[in-house]
Amino acid sequence: MFELNVNGKVVYAETDKPLIAFLRDDLRLTSVKDGCSEGACGTCSVLVDGKVTKSCIQKVSRFVGKKILTVEGIEPEEMAVYEYCFGEMGAVQCGFCIPGMIIAAKGLIDVNNDPTVADVKKAIRGNICRCTGYKKIEEAILLAAKFFREGLEIPEAGDKLGMNQRYIRPDAAEKVNGTGLYADDLEFPGMLHAKAVRSKYPRAIVNKIDISKALEHPDCERILLAADVPNNKTGHVIKDWDVMIREGDTTRYVGDALALVASRNKDTLEEIVALVEVDYTELTPITSPQDALRGDAPLIHENGNILSKSMLIRGDVDSALKNSKYVVTRKYKTPHQEHAFMEPECAVAVPEGDDGLLLYTGSQSVYDEQSEIADMLQIPLDKVHCHSMLVGGGFGGKEDMSVQHHAALMAWHTKKPVKVKFTRQESLAYHTKRHPMDIEITTGCDENGIIQGMRATLISDTGAYASLGKVVLDRACTHAAGPYNYQNIDILGIAVYTNNMVSGAFRGFGVGQSNFAMEQNLNLLAEKVGISAWEIRYRNAIRPGQILPNGQIAEPNTGAVECLEAVKEIYENNPRAGIALAWKNSGKGVGVIDTGRCILQVKDGKIHVLTSAACMGQGIAIMCQTVICETLGISPKLIVHEAPDTRTTPDSGTSTASRQTLVTGEATKRAAELLKADLDAGMTLEDLEGKEYFGEYHPITDGLKSTKEFPVRHVGYGYGVQVVIINDEGKVEKVVSAYDVGTPVNIQAVEGQIEGGVIMGLGYALTENFICKDGYCKTKLGTLGLMRSTDVPEQEVILVQPEGVSPLAYGAKGCGELCMIPTGAACAHAYYKLDGVERRVMPLENTFYDKKRRKK
Repeated sequence: MFELNVNGKVVYAETDKPLIAFLRDDLRLTSVKDGCSEGACGTCSVLVDGKVTKSCIQKVSRFVGKKILTVEGIEPEEMAVYEYCFGEMGAVQCGFCIPGMIIAAKGLIDVNNDPTVADVKKAIRGNICRCTGYKKIEEAILLAAKFFREGLEIPEAGDKLGMNQRYIRPDAAEKVNGTGLYADDLEFPGMLHAKAVRSKYPRAIVNKIDISKALEHPDCERILLAADVPNNKTGHVIKDWDVMIREGDTTRYVGDALALVASRNKDTLEEIVALVEVDYTELTPITSPQDALRGDAPLIHENGNILSKSMLIRGDVDSALKNSKYVVTRKYKTPHQEHAFMEPECAVAVPEGDDGLLLYTGSQSVYDEQSEIADMLQIPLDKVHCHSMLVGGGFGGKEDMSVQHHAALMAWHTKKPVKVKFTRQESLAYHTKRHPMDIEITTGCDENGIIQGMRATLISDTGAYASLGKVVLDRACTHAAGPYNYQNIDILGIAVYTNNMVSGAFRGFGVGQSNFAMEQNLNLLAEKVGISAWEIRYRNAIRPGQILPNGQIAEPNTGAVECLEAVKEIYENNPRAGIALAWKNSGKGVGVIDTGRCILQVKDGKIHVLTSAACMGQGIAIMCQTVICETLGISPKLIVHEAPDTRTTPDSGTSTASRQTLVTGEATKRAAELLKADLDAGMTLEDLEGKEYFGEYHPITDGLKSTKEFPVRHVGYGYGVQVVIINDEGKVEKVVSAYDVGTPVNIQAVEGQIEGGVIMGLGYALTENFICKDGYCKTKLGTLGLMRSTDVPEQEVILVQPEGVSPLAYGAKGCGELCMIPTGAACAHAYYKLDGVERRVMPLENTFYDKKRRKK
């Protein structure tokens, strides 16, 4: 028995377990988050005798006689200051890291209430944030210190809200004070804990799965095999992913599940899993697309090793390149990238009714989960009820089934609540990654630097299963030619199966890879012409009314030129500045059905917003709230945003493809316009009690095979330019980002998205190195190379608004993916300016950061 003092109270731990387990499981202090269990991320931080301490790596015996403080123990008056300051500065996105950040902030301010930026950076260096890029968290801590130092009063929230305005997002407070719940924060009486037995090898025949010893364990509730799955194939787009591998079948990657084990005791789950014995015949894995395309390569799937091909041909490329004054051909290579969202995957499934399920999760679409789980179990859709908890980051990595289907399957069989949760290492090894790509690109221009045409081949490693591989490849190809005014293109993309971990959706959706290639070729052409990299972009940048390489006529709200103009001076005044221009679609586009939906329900004198659009941190609630207030002119205090739920909120599609701001934003606007008609007629919210207003929006686009002269590939595009400035050592000193995101919805949210995207892009280009060797994950969170607060450069964000404004969603376009796309190419260009060496492989080699990676 161990006596501890937690939040001013004496408590007792019966066993010497990790402190985080005692705080979360025994005391139910769920502000303390389990982000890694290896002391790397800081989400588990607590104060011990005033010192910031990570609770995941030490046991309770170390804390006897010490005073432990969690976020729940901070006095309400003090917490109110943190809630306001973090909300006001836009420091809260997904929120999973924020309680740990509050602990770090308090640990600093309690001993230094007038800190410098450097003090703040040092104080939070042990805490990782994947969303914000740290800048707004640092600003929030500085503001909080000022409030405490000067005894300032917290101002009242304003009653007016509209587009392009600063306002605190409605979910900020619960994420700051730790009361907001994520899936892992849920507990139910009699809840089982389940885990899959995973393949030992990337490619092997499973000869025998022996569960007899595991079943004898006293805590073992049930073990399921492939034979227990009504439909053993699942998949987000193509149903090729085995729920579990059968005896006699061949594994496709180390993440393949062979058995699903349920324990009545969380602490003995690993013991039971280890008792499952599997006999394999190991086979040589196929770990590159080139090997998979060999004529004698074994088939990973029965239909072959090619998942899909994407072709985009317009004009006469052969003639265009032949007649070009200058032609450049280069090969580029981009790697896997780990999403590294702070919340590891977790789902809790609970029996509902006689034969239904209620699934609590944190994904990018509750309706996708409902559909895939119902199909797996072969039961009607309405028997699967999915409800979203807070989502601790996604970036595309929470679109596929990871733990949800296993939780549902075990709960369906046992009729008991079941939690399935990845450890951080399991998340790294098993969930999807950014697609590695090999790209060969040829680009030609005339003597004035005007682009004449381009030809490109993109080979994508989609890993063991399809996931979003086809769609990612399509997007990489449709954007490969860049946001420029020319029409001679020949682009071929091939997505190839391998025995590597699965590649799936990731912020940028393939465009970051093709942009890395196109933008560098453009720099080389500029050099041949004798003009600057800025000038060649300015001469070619798409303008309203001109034709994009994909055949679409640029809309009046096209702001690529304005983005370039905004950074001209800073680029030209810095000799070691690299530049890149990018574009990104809003909405699924290319003829795919894409629907946004929203219901506004008047209840108890307030407007309840019902939409299934998932918020992974980007700010769905503040977006809807702003659109409604812009339409109705009412106080934002009258608006309540409900969590996505398949029983109550209409299907608004997956939070992917930078679509929700425009597509669901427009649906919300349409619902608000219907409500406005009644209010304008003299009715009050009290008069309208119980009434619902439904808004829906369907973008109409043309497919890749459209024969139209000017097809509409996407309903909207955003544009962005980044300038990366490095010093003599090659360290990034500053990044300036000029973005056309249409009409900004919420200033803090837009800036925060861009700042976070820039840091993610810098990681992709410079510091992160996810190692997949021979099909195995060889990386831990602490060795991944994520940038910390002391590593990030200064940032400046410029929001550019073109003269034209789209009528959709008050002109908003979204920026969640666009924000990181040009970073890699801009970095490569900056280093080329430094030493004249082309860097065509990411992460970039022979840089300040590459030397640090090698030392590790």
